[in-house]
Amino acid sequence: MDNKLKIIISGGGTGGHIFPAVSIANAVKTLRPDTDILFVGALGRMEMERVPQAGYDIVGLPVRGLIRPLWSPKNIGVLLDFMKSKRMVRRTIKDFKPDVAVGVGGYASAATLKAAHAMGIPCLIQEQNSYAGVTNKMLAAGADSICVAYDGMERFFPADKIIKTGNPVRQSLIDNGMSKEDARTALGLDPDKKTIVLVGGSLGARTINESVMQHLDMVKSADDTQFLLQTGKYYNADITERLKGRKPANLTVTDFIADMGTAYAAADLVVSRAGASSISEFCLIGKPVVLVPSPNVAEDHQTKNAMALVDRQAAIYVKDADAAATLLETALATVADSARLDTLSANIRQLALPDSAERIAREVIRLAERK
Repeated sequence: MDNKLKIIISGGGTGGHIFPAVSIANAVKTLRPDTDILFVGALGRMEMERVPQAGYDIVGLPVRGLIRPLWSPKNIGVLLDFMKSKRMVRRTIKDFKPDVAVGVGGYASAATLKAAHAMGIPCLIQEQNSYAGVTNKMLAAGADSICVAYDGMERFFPADKIIKTGNPVRQSLIDNGMSKEDARTALGLDPDKKTIVLVGGSLGARTINESVMQHLDMVKSADDTQFLLQTGKYYNADITERLKGRKPANLTVTDFIADMGTAYAAADLVVSRAGASSISEFCLIGKPVVLVPSPNVAEDHQTKNAMALVDRQAAIYVKDADAAATLLETALATVADSARLDTLSANIRQLALPDSAERIAREVIRLAERK
């Protein structure tokens, strides 16, 4: 009898879905090195590039999100693509013969786990946010296990299926042991200056970019502080053009930070969106953070994620609509207050759930072996 496990992991769209999915896959391989893992993602989305870079095979589906308003005739094509994706993923399941299917959110996750459940494959879903997404709420009835990162998730899911595991994070962030000075030097920054790192997630954030661009005079006058801004690839060309001839010497701009572990190690303070994966990372490394939740997400879940920290004095919250006016001033006032930074660091570290990927991997393996 062949005891090799076969696992399908589905989801993606943003780094917030892809990084946890890869972390789960890596944890499974650590526990069971002979496991075969196949990813299922959405054609044209970030996972089609990032997953192969992590060393895993991926199948792409022509699935995409519904267009608003929901009665738009364009949604006929969306629904036809969803039906095509379900047929494709059924063939993939028949060929690959997985022992378990894992969904981490994203367009492909719904088609994959619905098909897997219908074909008798045990299913696990991982809900990263404090407010459950529509896809995972829809998939919950067919799931055997639901891994979550926040308390109170029985509001959305059957209590007997919930396992509080936390969110998997990139191991490189935890393993990075660099001092602030060494990390700054590695990034080409001044090792002795206070450092604010501003990131808008893997895709960038216009609001965070504009909060800097509209206050370049404030950046320049803060000569004891330096800024590292990740613009996102979509916004980088415009930002670079607008900075020609007037970029402050203490501002470093890049489209994408490949080594976030070093960037976070360099930072006294991080300014970020409030995606679930990012928040889990800040908790584990104890990093003071100003959160600017994106308003362009389902059920405003990023604000709910942020307030779960703010209510415990573990982060600072700036509303997206207020960010252009107040974000930079708030960040500079915070980074200048050493006692406030120490308090934020201590409080956010208390919310950390370590070893999340391994906890989820053990549950995945348990389901697979139960089949």
